[in-house]
Amino acid sequence: MIGIDTNILLRYLTKDDEVQVRKVRELFGTGEKLFVSDVVLAEAVWVLGRKYRFSKREIVETLEAIVENEIFALDDPSIVQAALTDYRDGKGDFADYLIGRRNATAGCEHTVTFDADLSDHPAFVIF
Repeated sequence: MIGIDTNILLRYLTKDDEVQVRKVRELFGTGEKLFVSDVVLAEAVWVLGRKYRFSKREIVETLEAIVENEIFALDDPSIVQAALTDYRDGKGDFADYLIGRRNATAGCEHTVTFDADLSDHPAFVIF
């Protein structure tokens, strides 16, 4: 298994740099599993929304494609899927839902936040 950085994942998703995309295709063609950490997913979502102006729907579809693609190994696919569902249905950011799900898995009673967009989610308490 090989770990990938956010910029590798972004080249795969956006195909915006011909030289780098060619290198990414070579890497993906090796047959090796590619590890995508939670940090890489959260950072990629942020960049897709801010720099590439992906809509929330496009980001959700992109995350679903990553989760379903067997070439990718994730920290914990069930947590990522749950955070993705929260994000699709909620007002908060993907990273926040991922944090809330990770904290719950770590045994936290809840996650305290100032982010009012998370007020309707039971894993969060608005401070």
